[in-house]
Amino acid sequence: MMQHTIPGGIYPPIATPFAADGEVSVEGLKANLVRWAAADLAGLVVLGSNGEFPYLDDDERDVIVSTVMEAAPPRLRIIVGTGRESTRATIRTTRRAAELGAHAAIIVNPSYYTGRMTDAVLYEHYRAVAEDSPIPVMVYNAPGFTGVNLSAGLIARLAQHPNIVGLKDTSGNIVQIADIVRQTPPAFVTLAGSASFLLPSLAVGAKGGILALANLAPEECAAMYHHFQAGRLDEARAIQLRILPVNAAITTRYGAAGLKAAMEMRGYYGGLPRRPLLPLSAAERSEVEDILRAAGLL
Repeated sequence: MMQHTIPGGIYPPIATPFAADGEVSVEGLKANLVRWAAADLAGLVVLGSNGEFPYLDDDERDVIVSTVMEAAPPRLRIIVGTGRESTRATIRTTRRAAELGAHAAIIVNPSYYTGRMTDAVLYEHYRAVAEDSPIPVMVYNAPGFTGVNLSAGLIARLAQHPNIVGLKDTSGNIVQIADIVRQTPPAFVTLAGSASFLLPSLAVGAKGGILALANLAPEECAAMYHHFQAGRLDEARAIQLRILPVNAAITTRYGAAGLKAAMEMRGYYGGLPRRPLLPLSAAERSEVEDILRAAGLL
């Protein structure tokens, strides 16, 4: 098995562009990849929450991953979301991602039977997937979506497995993130799951972030990371504070629709969200535009 091959840094969980007819826009994706390739990113996360992965068919997922693998420069690490509700299906989709060339898999925990998702159940799930995966595995803690928070103790146990190499934590709980860093090996890569708490996460030992904001402002996200690495805390703090309203607008307030609208305002291909999600209203778009302008992003 491969081990600890995921570098620290900034990763956008890339949006899936849809054309006017509702189909995946391969050309739109390629155009965005050109822009992301020019930024100082460590890699890309494909088929994540911001990629609207629950609404994609299996053949669409294959097309998206294949397009990214073909068009992205080799220096970028490509991490593919492969989480499913059953262990069996997660193993199958993880092996498929490996066949398509993915460098690692990021796996959200099962959550439909929320009350049954104990540490013991989730440990065995991730262990089984990691044992069967030909590529390194990252854990995705997304309690806002799943209703299940993966504890620091569970992550510490999983981090002992040689093929479980990192974590995206979207909880926003800095104490939990610090405790995970404390309990995991130095090579384990803990990544902040939102730009809203990137700097605090770095301060307690996280090694970067998987950030929705990096879809439309990769330079700002990368600059915050590099300022911190170089000890320029005032500069890093200034960016952190400036982007807070933007990040709130494209995540908790408006989600994928807000993200795509903001991407379009910044010259990326955004497109519509997939139903049942609805696009922003004219008033909501105007609000997002004002927020971007106030942050110096327009």
